[in-house]
Amino acid sequence: MNTTELEKCIETYGNDIYAFCVHLAYSQQEAEELYQDTFLKAMELLSGIEAENNPKSYLLSITIRLWKNRKRKYAWRNRIAGFSSLEEETQEAWDVNGNTLEEEVLKKEQIRQLRQAVKKLDYKYRMPVYLYYMEEIPIAGISKILKLPKGTVKSRLYKAREILKKQLAAE
Repeated sequence: MNTTELEKCIETYGNDIYAFCVHLAYSQQEAEELYQDTFLKAMELLSGIEAENNPKSYLLSITIRLWKNRKRKYAWRNRIAGFSSLEEETQEAWDVNGNTLEEEVLKKEQIRQLRQAVKKLDYKYRMPVYLYYMEEIPIAGISKILKLPKGTVKSRLYKAREILKKQLAAE
């Protein structure tokens, strides 16, 4: 892949990658840094990206690896120096689209509860949920990104759904 093909990938998949970064980082500032780092790393690894073999999944795998490294680094720093947590609640803009105010408030509350429940999931369940439902990547693609067998991805999605059902039913 060359730089012009990477620019086309940024135009095509940039919004999806950014949205994924927001869900991983839980704050706009951290998401922006992760997004920029993803494409900087993609520039470094330009020769390894094949334009024909789904570059979006390759970019998502770069994002996940960078996020894991960053999270590990912050956890290590926190053990040493006691830094506060970097996770913040994302603020959502209100979008009233013809529904009554009560319906919008109820819908926003359900979405908030679902996001909180997904955020509480263990990493091994949360990542497949994000990739499958948010990025709409098929199980085979998730398997490649996370370097897991397809059966493991399926079982983790199933287990995550069961955990979410229990958590949301309790609320």
